[in-house]
Amino acid sequence: MTRVRPTVRPTLWRWLPLVAAVAAAFGSVAVQASSHREAPFITTAPKVDGTDLYMFMSYEAGRSDYVTLIANYQPLQDPYGGPNYFKMDPNALYEIHVDNDGDAKEDLTFQFRFQNKFNAIALPIGNKMVPIPLTQAGTVTDRNAATLNVNETYTVDVVRGNRRFGTRASLTNAAGGAKVFDKPVDNIGTKTIPDYAGYAAKHVYSVNVPGCSAPARMFVGQRKEAFAVNLGTIFDLVNAPVSVITDPALINAAPNTIDNANVTSLALEIHKSCLTQGNEPVIGAWTTASLRQGSLLDPTPRQGHQTTAVSGGAWTQVSRLGMPLVNEVVIGLPDKDRFNGSRPKDDGQFADYVTNPTFPALLEIALGLPSIAPTNLPRNDLVTTFLTGIQGVNKPAGVVPSEMLRLNTNIPPVPFAQQNRLGIVGEILRVGGPQNLGQAVDLAGYPNGRRPKDDVVDISLVAVMGGLCVANGDNDALGFGAACKPSAVPLGSTAFKLHDAVDQAVVPLLPAFPYLFTPTPGAGMAAQ
Repeated sequence: MTRVRPTVRPTLWRWLPLVAAVAAAFGSVAVQASSHREAPFITTAPKVDGTDLYMFMSYEAGRSDYVTLIANYQPLQDPYGGPNYFKMDPNALYEIHVDNDGDAKEDLTFQFRFQNKFNAIALPIGNKMVPIPLTQAGTVTDRNAATLNVNETYTVDVVRGNRRFGTRASLTNAAGGAKVFDKPVDNIGTKTIPDYAGYAAKHVYSVNVPGCSAPARMFVGQRKEAFAVNLGTIFDLVNAPVSVITDPALINAAPNTIDNANVTSLALEIHKSCLTQGNEPVIGAWTTASLRQGSLLDPTPRQGHQTTAVSGGAWTQVSRLGMPLVNEVVIGLPDKDRFNGSRPKDDGQFADYVTNPTFPALLEIALGLPSIAPTNLPRNDLVTTFLTGIQGVNKPAGVVPSEMLRLNTNIPPVPFAQQNRLGIVGEILRVGGPQNLGQAVDLAGYPNGRRPKDDVVDISLVAVMGGLCVANGDNDALGFGAACKPSAVPLGSTAFKLHDAVDQAVVPLLPAFPYLFTPTPGAGMAAQ
């Protein structure tokens, strides 16, 4: 075990005053960001844009004591995005953090670093050997194929304690002990990779995690986007008839606008005993990406060099994601970059966005329905649901309110076919109210963690528009506070019917790790 120390490239320090001067000359640029292009800065750095985080008890047969963590990056990847496709940034640090004592500080951090090796495959052209311009020079069927012009590799460290100064050790391949892992090339097309599912499966590793007695599983590579959403319609002031988005029979009335997109997944499956601490079964998680504080562009890049940017200085967080949709529809525009550069322990600065949310008022404007926003301000129901966890479900003892996914590892997983697409909200509806939750068969879904099948858009709409206050009842069955009751929700039971007209449950998924489906190919078989 070694102690983590911040590293810098010494030669860069003499250039940092120049970097600062250039920045000042062109105006202040914030260096924070995250998820589906929702913050100003991150639109300029898609390789470090975190799109979704999943955390759930594995529902693959025989794996019910394992927790699956999946952090997705690089949103809205067009499958045909050649010739370079969507390699990860070798100048970035990608992290998945776990808090296992409720204090809003990381106790475990899994750090991913990437390297791209350019092989310079050349062809004889006349009397010269000339490097080819493509990622591949032929069919690819195996790891490190000779036909690949770029080999992507990565390493993973686990840091215990503070993510920058804690104790660090490397994850190793259970088969041979190597610390460097191969990442599959993106799904270029069926001519280049005839069996992408089989090819990708060769990149699922059994790994040893220092300090953990049970081997874990790991996969890093491109996947089909698992998030379903009526994206254009939502951001066009909810450009859909109220009669459609309040009719549960029409939950699949509109096409999933990002159905053909891919993402890049960092997936780990780890035994729950390696993530929890003491008798506390609830863990929290969030993912971040960081870049070096300073960067210079090399005007004459070296042949075969990974990037034209020469980076140095301390790591600076530019992406943060825990609960879905937070920075997109909760955090105000002036604070989006600030949020994504922040840590959960400091989330008190954003409390007003949760206790006094603007989204219900925006829906009044967008739908032309005045006075539909819940009146139970401050919204303690949202604080409980999204910042502390729900008592008796996923609220850790002594919790510090903060934004992250929280999962009760003692609640067993539910087979895919039996999962309620509306998670805990759906179970409250199904059993007839929170007083009957003892009859629930599926409390393993969002906001208790997040599974790929959970329709987080619809669940969040119900919660934000007061549906849980309706379920809470006048007797405060959910412990949200006396102000959270049916009379505080002008929409009444209609809040439970809200949806975006796209059904998350119909997205294709795998029945086993890494769960997210084979990515959409850039091209299919040519017509015969």
